[in-house]
Amino acid sequence: MNDPRFATLASTIVNHSCQLKPGENILIEAFDIPIEMVIAVVDATIKAGGNPHVELRSTQVLRSLQAGMTESGIKAWAACDLHRMTQMQAYVALRGSNNASEMAGIGDSQVKVFGAHYQRPVHLEQRVKKTKWVVLRWPTPSMAQLAKSSTADFEDYFFRVCCVDYAAIDRAVQPLVARMLKADRVHIVGPGPTDLRFSIKNVGVVPCSGEMNIPDGECFSAPIRESVEGILQYNTATLYQGNIFSNIRFEFQKGRIVKATCDGDETKLNSILDTDDGARYIGEFSLGFNPAILTPMLDTLFDEKIAGSFHFTPGQCYDEAPNGNASQIHWDIVCIQRPEYGGGTVSFDGEIIRRDGLFVVDDLTGLNPDRLGAT
Repeated sequence: MNDPRFATLASTIVNHSCQLKPGENILIEAFDIPIEMVIAVVDATIKAGGNPHVELRSTQVLRSLQAGMTESGIKAWAACDLHRMTQMQAYVALRGSNNASEMAGIGDSQVKVFGAHYQRPVHLEQRVKKTKWVVLRWPTPSMAQLAKSSTADFEDYFFRVCCVDYAAIDRAVQPLVARMLKADRVHIVGPGPTDLRFSIKNVGVVPCSGEMNIPDGECFSAPIRESVEGILQYNTATLYQGNIFSNIRFEFQKGRIVKATCDGDETKLNSILDTDDGARYIGEFSLGFNPAILTPMLDTLFDEKIAGSFHFTPGQCYDEAPNGNASQIHWDIVCIQRPEYGGGTVSFDGEIIRRDGLFVVDDLTGLNPDRLGAT
């Protein structure tokens, strides 16, 4: 079915997110999504004067490849995909999946081999650093189930969330960028044990208004690597490497996660954090404010944008906000601070800038859902 919303979303991807210029090459990597959406992105690319390159993938096939290939096979696969990626000026991932836990059960050692020899060279080193890229989830029955919604209702929600006014978000986030650039000490307080302190002085700040993710709506930096002290109790479940973790709690000393607990498989949790030296340090701190996303649904691209949330990310930092932390992992884990989730405050240099999920200083209230036109 050719849904007219496909063309609207495709135009946003090509023209707003990738800002594609005539003659530029764009790789469209599609995982288990309607062919009509792929065609819509191809058509939008051609209309913009770009050169579309298409790779149709399957998450089930990807699982078999990742789980079963030898190290030499993974290196050969990576070499081919890396060569193609070097020819691209832009990249789009359209990611659907009939099973959100498709990657569960792959051995830890195999996950590490794949991360080191495929994910890092192809995506972390080439795609992330050297292309204009955007990643998009696709509404599937599996996602609708995670969101505890009917398929039809979730599709309507998806397009509403993904097609918010990103230009308005970009205007409203600029005062937050200015404040974060000036800030040194950050203090986060929340229910129970959460009392977290760190510095973001001179690290860098990046506003996200539909350029790299859809949906979008966040502003991120990173803590100075060894500055993180205290306890953080997350209050949203997270799906990572095919496994669900809830009520994750981290204790930090000199930036390092020295104790990690959760409801569920703590052995797996700590195994992920032991992937490499950087996995127990934080690579990103971000405030979320998409006005149309209010509840978690075990999908990072949605959950990290929840209005009134923040995420604190073990693993690799971004080049745009570098704190020197390097890792094969980048795990965005979300904490919501709206009253129904227990509330909490975020302070910069002793001044509370957000309380119970709402910005409370005059220059930042434009980022609150009522000002951004939440529906």
